[in-house]
Amino acid sequence: MISVVVPVFNEEDVIHESYKRLTEVMGSQPDDYELLFVNDGSRDKTEEIIKEICKDDKHVKLLSFSRNFGQQSAVTAGIDYAKGDAVVLIDADLQDPPSVIPDMVREWKAGYDVVYGKRAKRKGETAFKKITSKLYYRFLASLTNVDIPIDTGDFRLMDRKVCEALKSMTERNRYMRGLVSWVGFKQKGVEFLREERFAGETKYPFKKMVKLAVDGITAFSYKPLKLATGLGFFMAACSFIYLLVIIFQRVFTNTTVAGWASTIAILLFTQGLVLLMLGIIGEYIGRVFEEIKGRPIYIVKEFIE
Repeated sequence: MISVVVPVFNEEDVIHESYKRLTEVMGSQPDDYELLFVNDGSRDKTEEIIKEICKDDKHVKLLSFSRNFGQQSAVTAGIDYAKGDAVVLIDADLQDPPSVIPDMVREWKAGYDVVYGKRAKRKGETAFKKITSKLYYRFLASLTNVDIPIDTGDFRLMDRKVCEALKSMTERNRYMRGLVSWVGFKQKGVEFLREERFAGETKYPFKKMVKLAVDGITAFSYKPLKLATGLGFFMAACSFIYLLVIIFQRVFTNTTVAGWASTIAILLFTQGLVLLMLGIIGEYIGRVFEEIKGRPIYIVKEFIE
């Protein structure tokens, strides 16, 4: 059996179409399947619509959270509750086309444990988002030793053994595409054309994208912390050279050093670097604090099978 996990948050405008396309694709496959919608604390009619679908289709299941815990938590819950031999992660907005799933299943049956969707082209996105996304993935690749595929999202198929490995990880600030790469196994990409959102507004505004990006960097690299050491040595070297210049001017020339302007400029620059480093350290400390509290990643309000 193949499980399709669909995290949803305020998606009443797209649920019917998403269900229709997923059913058409999965119903055409020889394998049995389940559609597991994970309701991440929606405040519109999303939950009611899926409940009605559950009554008419035994393949559809609904897992509802007690509140909004975030997309990565919803994906985690879907993996925890999915029963299939393979699990497909896909968003409800239809930007990742369900028609790609049969290609993923084919590669899985050919022996691959993870088959991820690789965006060959992205429709309906601003130039700013495309450029920043491209730069981020390459920046992340330069920071970490984990081979996280470039230009990919959470859209992927995973074998049961990969899911079991992910279920053993209890970290709170989750970057799922990074975790899937970290566990290893045999992986392959399938290129596809990323479509425009079918309806409604994006549930990943700039603020959430920045948080996800920071989670990805801090979860898989400590190089930003090492930046503090490098900058410390650099500033110490610059300060020593500047001290030699001042001594030379004082002893061998009649040049007078303009006091306040240069002093204030140097102080502002060094203090800015100090605050930047404290901010980076604070990000890591905050994540340690989240981990040691030991709270659950999500809380289930209801599960309809």
